[in-house]
Amino acid sequence: MARVKRSVAARKKRRKILGQARGYWGTKKSSYRRAKEQVQRSLRYQYRDRRVRKRDFRRLWIARINAAARQNGLAYNEFMHGLSLAGIELNRKVLADLAVHEPEAFAGLCVRARDARQAASV
Repeated sequence: MARVKRSVAARKKRRKILGQARGYWGTKKSSYRRAKEQVQRSLRYQYRDRRVRKRDFRRLWIARINAAARQNGLAYNEFMHGLSLAGIELNRKVLADLAVHEPEAFAGLCVRARDARQAASV
C-alpha cells in the first residue's frame, strides 16, 4: 500500500483552526492544541446560544409588555387574554416595541383588551 503524505492537508487544517482562534487570549490563539480546544468549545457555545437568544428576547419582550400594561392598570396575563378576546393578533416583539416607542398606541390596546375582557365576563 502506498504511503500517504499529509503535510499540505495537515497544515491547512491547522491554519484553519488558528484562523478561527484569532482574537483569543494567550496561548489559545497561537498553540494549535489550545486553539483547537477553545474553538470547539466556542462553536458549542455559539450553537447553544443561538437558541438561548430567542428565549432571552422573549423574556425581555414579556417584561416590557408587563411593565407597560401595569402602567395602564392591567397585568400581563390580563392584557394578553384581553387581546386574544378582542381578536388582536400582534406578537410580543411588536407589542414590546409599541410599549417602548408608542405608549399612546399601547394604551389604546390596553383599553381594547380591558373592554373585551369586560364584555366576555358579562
